[in-house]
Amino acid sequence: MIKTAPASGNAAFTWQGTSLELLPQRALWDGATGALLVADLHLGKAESFQASGIPLPSDGDLSTLNQLLELAAQRQPQRVVVLGDLIHSRVGLTGELRAKIRALPELLGCTLELIGGNHDQGSWLEGLSAGPPRRCGQLWLSHEPCTPNEANLLNVAGHVHPVAVLGQGADRLRLPCFALQRQARQLLLPAFGHLTGGYAVSPEYQRWVIAESQVLAVP
Repeated sequence: MIKTAPASGNAAFTWQGTSLELLPQRALWDGATGALLVADLHLGKAESFQASGIPLPSDGDLSTLNQLLELAAQRQPQRVVVLGDLIHSRVGLTGELRAKIRALPELLGCTLELIGGNHDQGSWLEGLSAGPPRRCGQLWLSHEPCTPNEANLLNVAGHVHPVAVLGQGADRLRLPCFALQRQARQLLLPAFGHLTGGYAVSPEYQRWVIAESQVLAVP
């Protein structure tokens, strides 16, 4: 059974006795395992677009990485797990970006793990291998959503970049959200990267939107 309760701008729920926090920085905190979970950073996306002649600014990666470092400093995780799409493409994987990724574990002060996503395919990162989906406590971590084989596990996934559409017409808002599908035992994380779009998930999902540094349940 899942129960929810807000806490200090966050939202929290319990799965199989494990308390999970939905953080306004678009991350999930699993205190039982000391794991900080993020998805879809899409580092190097601006450079990938620039290579196609689209002049996006190159400061999105810095904002994304600084937010991750600040969050790790607050939570002091034992490990940070990226649920796929750490990078956007091989085209955007510059020498500077490689150096930043190589330095991440030391800067985070913990182990950095990567579950391979579709955008990570075919790319080589020194000291960081894209691994398969895996279990973490009561969670089954993957990039694309799936239904865990074990009945007590909750699948935590990225890939979808879920957003909730609120209001109508000119008052309509698209806000990044966490989306829970109870029957399928799936929790979708919002994209952590600053240069990412979003897919509007249906009201069939239990949704928590991120607005003004707070995680708020959608009625």
